[in-house]
Amino acid sequence: MDSIGSYSQFNKKLSLAIFRYDVYKSPNIGLFARANDRIIITPPGFAETKRNRLKEYLEVEKQVSASIAGTRLIGAMAVMNNNGILVPSIASHEEIQILKEASGLNVESLKSKFTAIGNLIATNDNGAVISPLFGCELDQQIRDVLGVPVHSITVGGFIQTGSMIVATNTGAAVHPKSTEKEIEIISEALQVQVEPLTINGGVPFLSSGIIANSKSVIVGRLTSGPELIMLSRAFRA
Repeated sequence: MDSIGSYSQFNKKLSLAIFRYDVYKSPNIGLFARANDRIIITPPGFAETKRNRLKEYLEVEKQVSASIAGTRLIGAMAVMNNNGILVPSIASHEEIQILKEASGLNVESLKSKFTAIGNLIATNDNGAVISPLFGCELDQQIRDVLGVPVHSITVGGFIQTGSMIVATNTGAAVHPKSTEKEIEIISEALQVQVEPLTINGGVPFLSSGIIANSKSVIVGRLTSGPELIMLSRAFRA
């Protein structure tokens, strides 16, 4: 069993469950899946027991099996909220159709030369924060697909904005070297509380080790007790 336990933080508004789990014998679980409040996307060939476990943890209605650009790196290649899904331009027509039919969401390929767009965009249902690498030319497409305002920002001196932030509708976690100004901008853009933290025993690139929605958070098994406490603060209601 890859699951090594769970941590639950309760407050008056929300019972937030945080689970530790590995996939492909790796704590970098965020590379291989994306979730919103209704579905989770995992790669083809993903073990049924693991799919069911993640579906149960996140309390989603449906598990979608799909590759993106022929890879299993769903987290790195896709951006998703409850309104839509963005995939890179190298995603195939068949992959996009599978995602559209299974999710019922607006799914489009982003008109960009960059492929690992999950590492460049972070979003929830209130806003999207994107890497300055995109310039302004893609703002309209991102707004149309995700249905949210778009804000361009670096985080802690890094341009890989999506790697530095994980956001849900209840909170957001950000790279620990983020400045107070950056945290303020991100909080205003996503309209949630933002907390700087690490996962997997000190890793600051948060999207690599987190799968989250508004109900639950799943992190790599190397995530420590103090990191779990910070996660509960970040994603509280």
